[in-house]
Amino acid sequence: MKVPDRRPSAADNGQVTPTPDTTTTTARRAVVVDDEQALARLVAGYLERDGFEVSVTHDGSQAVGVLREVDPDVVVLDLGLPGLDGVEVCRQLRTFSDCYVIMLTARAEEVDTLIGLSVGADDYMTKPFSPRELMARIAVLLRRPRRPAPAVAAAARPAVEIGALRLDTDAREVHLEGRLVPLTRTEFDVLAALASGPGRVFSRQALIEEVWGANWVGDEHLVDVHVLHVRQKLGDSAEQQRFVRTVRGVGYRIGTGE
Repeated sequence: MKVPDRRPSAADNGQVTPTPDTTTTTARRAVVVDDEQALARLVAGYLERDGFEVSVTHDGSQAVGVLREVDPDVVVLDLGLPGLDGVEVCRQLRTFSDCYVIMLTARAEEVDTLIGLSVGADDYMTKPFSPRELMARIAVLLRRPRRPAPAVAAAARPAVEIGALRLDTDAREVHLEGRLVPLTRTEFDVLAALASGPGRVFSRQALIEEVWGANWVGDEHLVDVHVLHVRQKLGDSAEQQRFVRTVRGVGYRIGTGE
């Protein structure tokens, strides 16, 4: 992949150096973790042009420390890394951050492996990919904020209770039998979308429009990934389907908790 010429940036030295904040405004922060240095520079360049403060590292072992220090809004994370692989980096990241993660894989069939491992990424892209498509997917993810806006939060909405499950959309928290369930933002949004229409069956496309937006482009089976993760974290399964039920050939609907 040919990398276009551009001015030097914080990503060009390939070191683990967060861009200093020299303004009073809060810029979005991104971390790119990829051992293909030319590709990492290319992605970092696109992010910087979109107004992000960007940190780059090429090693999985260093990445966890960088992620703790930077506290990013979004992470572009390669699966095949030296040191720790992308799966382990993502698992460790999820112990202290709910930032958005887009996982990069070298082969399409690796996505099935990632699904089985319940990595916790929000989206997956197969190399080679269009940087513009990557930026479009990041933009879609970031349209879903970590916390509701103050005006929205002021109009308190009642929590949804499904058996022993309690979903608080204002606090963006899910409790099961009084215990907080650590869902990622995307997992929460999928569950909240299903809970918003009791009895309604959501097709994959309908869930994508609810959670990712109508302009999202990608594999609809990404919905299945997040439903699997939600079920696992709720102690649910495809056999029990207490909280998320599969309607064969159509999609998903919220369960009854029984």
